[in-house]
Amino acid sequence: MIEVRDVYKRYHGPFGGDWVLKGVDFTIPKNTSVGIVGRNGAGKSTLLRLIGGMDAPDKGKITHHCRVSWPIGLGGGFQGSMTGRQNVKFVARIHGGNSRIPELIQKVQDFAEIGKAFDQPVKTYSSGMRSRLAFGLSLAFDFDVYLSDEATAVGDKAFKEKATKAFHDRVGQASIIMVSHQEGMLKDLCQAGVLLEKGNATWFDNIHDAIKQYHESLGK
Repeated sequence: MIEVRDVYKRYHGPFGGDWVLKGVDFTIPKNTSVGIVGRNGAGKSTLLRLIGGMDAPDKGKITHHCRVSWPIGLGGGFQGSMTGRQNVKFVARIHGGNSRIPELIQKVQDFAEIGKAFDQPVKTYSSGMRSRLAFGLSLAFDFDVYLSDEATAVGDKAFKEKATKAFHDRVGQASIIMVSHQEGMLKDLCQAGVLLEKGNATWFDNIHDAIKQYHESLGK
């Protein structure tokens, strides 16, 4: 279970900043996969980063009662001067995978399919390569909840199919919180939905209702 309680978030620029999220409040039940929908700029990726612990709310609190991955697809959090291989080793040590480092490295290398770049500094990677590495690294660990930010939109057709299959394989073993413009994917993998609109969040027990309400909001 994940509890999001009265969460506020804004980013401060030279001219101030509006609230991206304002009083967002909902609970994600155990074993429930959730699709997050909303217009561009509605705060979907921001919410995912907050849930994953990559950023902190300005107000409010997010409580995990489970193991949550970092957002797959964002490709953030890597040490740019380190190679892909070194980053995998680093993350494995943090998550207590010392005894499995060779196995984890092989898993990530096979899944990411970035060839010789695996042994080059991550700062030289394209955004797609960083996302592939993040995807493979997340799936190498057993989390209760996987966070996905347009992860299946990365790469060529073969990699997209591979990524989609990886999520299907996780269903039943773990939950997914997913941001995606592929509505078919959301309907296929998620049960519930969250609609973000003007900084506010509305919870729907049924993903189809969330998507329907999102389309209705576009006409306003």
